[in-house]
Amino acid sequence: MAARLPSLSALRAFESAARHLNFGRAGDELFVTHSAVSKQIRLLEEDLGVSLFERRNRAVFLTDAGRRLLGTMSEVFRQISDCCDEIKRGGAAPLVVSCEPTFTQRWLIPRLPQFNALHPDIEVHVLAAGGPVSFDRSHIDLALRRSDFSWSPELFVETVVEERVGPVCAPRLLAGGGDEILSLPRIHSVTRRDAWARYLADNRIGDPNPPGSHAFEHFYLSIEAAIAGLGAAIGPEPLVADAVESGQLVAPLGFSSNGYSYILLSRLAFEGDTRKRDFLAWLRAQFGR
Repeated sequence: MAARLPSLSALRAFESAARHLNFGRAGDELFVTHSAVSKQIRLLEEDLGVSLFERRNRAVFLTDAGRRLLGTMSEVFRQISDCCDEIKRGGAAPLVVSCEPTFTQRWLIPRLPQFNALHPDIEVHVLAAGGPVSFDRSHIDLALRRSDFSWSPELFVETVVEERVGPVCAPRLLAGGGDEILSLPRIHSVTRRDAWARYLADNRIGDPNPPGSHAFEHFYLSIEAAIAGLGAAIGPEPLVADAVESGQLVAPLGFSSNGYSYILLSRLAFEGDTRKRDFLAWLRAQFGR
């Protein structure tokens, strides 16, 4: 006989109250009274034999047990929602991928038709975002990120490719030879202020202190500025490869490792989802891994 589960109504009331940390808002969301939510949670706590909330000064806070249950219930309700959507559509749920904006624009989107041709049964939805990711709030399946931040140890992480960087510029700026690239005005990105300093230090190159510089808010704008001939930028190889191949940019000093990688994060194990495994394998194949 299957183990008896707590009341689904009580679990739903708990999930809403825990998410809002407010019984009244949970009641509004579920179209019941504050007291009805409170009663359901009290019955759930009695059933489990633990306190799920700490009640202090008319505010509520989750206990350790409450935080654990919220994590599980959020995932369970998300899976139920996804399954229902899939049934309504009559097909497989889309694979929702959150990807850094510059990587999305300059690398992923131009290559997505290749993935679609290989896997016509997998519908990919791309969201442009960077840095830390909340799988609960964003309703995403995968996050493609640069490994320059801390992530939860509970996440599953796969390395896609090591990041290699190098100075790039428009070819017309190097009439006198490739070494001149270090003497050109430097293009910086606000999101990677130390890119030039780190590159010079990692490769033990003396700084010739070039004249002038330009700074742009987004990294992809710094690449566009380099293409336009405003100076030299530090470009990650994947993000400038197409421009180098087309002749819009040159990288006379090549590319070298900077200690970072591009990684794929998932809340659930890759082994349990063929779509995730196929997407990871395709990404690695693009980089010859």
